[in-house]
Amino acid sequence: MDQYYPLITLAVGVATVIGMIMVLRINAFIALITAAILVSLMAPGEPAAKIDRVAAAFGSTAAKIGIVIGLAAVIGECMMVSGAADRIVQFFIRLLGEKRASWALMLSGFVLSVPVFFDTVFYLLVPLARSLYLRTGKNYLLSLLAIAAGGAITHTLVPPTPGPLSMAAALRFDVGVMIVIGAVVGFPAACIGLFAAPIFDRMLNVPFRDLAGQGAEERGSDAPTPSLLLSLLPVVLPVLMISANTIVDSMLRGSVPVEFLKGKISEIPIEHQNVWTQAAPYTSTIGNANFAMLVSTAIALGLVWCTCHMDRRKMSDIIERSLMSGGVIILITSGGGAFGGMLQEAQIGDAIKSLFTGGTGSGMTWLLLGFLIAALMKFAQGSGTVAMVTTSAMLWAMLGISDDVVDPLAASKAVLGMHPVYLACAIGAGSLFGSWMNDSGFWIFAKMGGLTEGETLRSWTLMLMLLGLASMAVTLIMSILLPLA
Repeated sequence: MDQYYPLITLAVGVATVIGMIMVLRINAFIALITAAILVSLMAPGEPAAKIDRVAAAFGSTAAKIGIVIGLAAVIGECMMVSGAADRIVQFFIRLLGEKRASWALMLSGFVLSVPVFFDTVFYLLVPLARSLYLRTGKNYLLSLLAIAAGGAITHTLVPPTPGPLSMAAALRFDVGVMIVIGAVVGFPAACIGLFAAPIFDRMLNVPFRDLAGQGAEERGSDAPTPSLLLSLLPVVLPVLMISANTIVDSMLRGSVPVEFLKGKISEIPIEHQNVWTQAAPYTSTIGNANFAMLVSTAIALGLVWCTCHMDRRKMSDIIERSLMSGGVIILITSGGGAFGGMLQEAQIGDAIKSLFTGGTGSGMTWLLLGFLIAALMKFAQGSGTVAMVTTSAMLWAMLGISDDVVDPLAASKAVLGMHPVYLACAIGAGSLFGSWMNDSGFWIFAKMGGLTEGETLRSWTLMLMLLGLASMAVTLIMSILLPLA
């Protein structure tokens, strides 16, 4: 019975969240915190610490996303008020045509989510989706799903995001292979998601909801808009700043022995100093997502000031209105993080591991096993990164390859009959599959997009399931046609 107790805890948490939100119609933040406390009380640990760790998990999530969400809400509102978002949408429509604007959003999400976390990319691109709807009057959900299809897949399969990086390290192969194969697997899957997005859009018919007042309507139809370059600046500049830090960090790790990277950059011996060690202190500052978004916020506010000529009171109203909207998103997203953290404290992952010990079989069996375990891990505790880290480490142990082996890559190829990068892709595909209310990405999509919980389950959750299945299918095909063994 003890081995099933964590699964009982999971069932209680799931029932609490779904029951309070979908049945009782209680606010999502209250439901998530209630479920987190219940799960924490049922989980192992000192009784005195069980409530405190809920607050700690809430604070940990807020620390990661709070500033970014708050600033992104201001940026989005300012881009709508200044006409910058509308100017970018006009450019896309002229360049690709109205019918192909969703392709521009999908490709933007696909490329930008390689160096930048999906959350940040979605915050930056969602004003474009909203402005596109205001211009065309249709296909709002299609635009949101286009961004999600492009951004979620590269966030899951292409380093340097933490999940793919950790899988390459756990399965003992070069991260460059993960970048190439992850992108090759991810692009067809993103295209499949985009082809399916119009079907979701027609079936659900999600209405456009204003998130922070009537900012976009305050301008008037004859108000001037910024130039295309200035309009793009609040979106492109933070991406460039964050990407610079990502590039320097990656080059630094490739040029400096790992034992020196555990301390401060200034402590690296002179013989290992290079251009990357000199640049790292600066790029780590300007490439911090919080700082990059603050710079973008200043630019966005400047665009409002220059194009709309508002006085300080109206500018203050815009900021306050958007921050009120962002505050709700921060509370709900952090509540989801607390709920997921308590499911981890309940040792759900260990219970799932015990169900799959002693796995053997062909390479295809290993791929399917990796997909299934990662999907269960994602559904159980909400974090795709945790699902990838845990599942890859678990399957490496199950492969039975000794740490003393001279060439672990060759050994894993011999066991699998293919390159282990395909096992990593299968795990990444599985980590997309089970996104629901304990996943912070679920709430970011819902609240930044203006969707209800039910609409998000029928759009975001199903889209990620489709992306997971599509990327798994591509992985299976490539492992047969190009096993790299």
